Amino acid sequence: MPRVDSKQRYRLRNPSNGREIILEAEPGEIYRDRDSGEALEISGKVLPLAPSASHLPWSVENLRVCPWCDQLAQKDLNECPTCERRMGPLGAPAKAR
Repeated sequence: MPRVDSKQRYRLRNPSNGREIILEAEPGEIYRDRDSGEALEISGKVLPLAPSASHLPWSVENLRVCPWCDQLAQKDLNECPTCERRMGPLGAPAKAR
């Protein structure tokens, strides 16, 4: 059984300078910018939502298309989260259906 990450990651933003960080935030905690000391605001949850077998955030650089169902999946997964079929290694030619 694959290891599943159960903590949700959030994108936090410094309102004055716009700098953003991604971290696993705990409810009720106040996170501060390390340089200015300002409180950071949550600007959104990072996909995939917890729990997930992948730790890669959803972005163009980290996604590939499943050769079986044509849905997006993270590059670090061996099985497609949509159809649960095994995907070939990265860079391998697509299988004929």
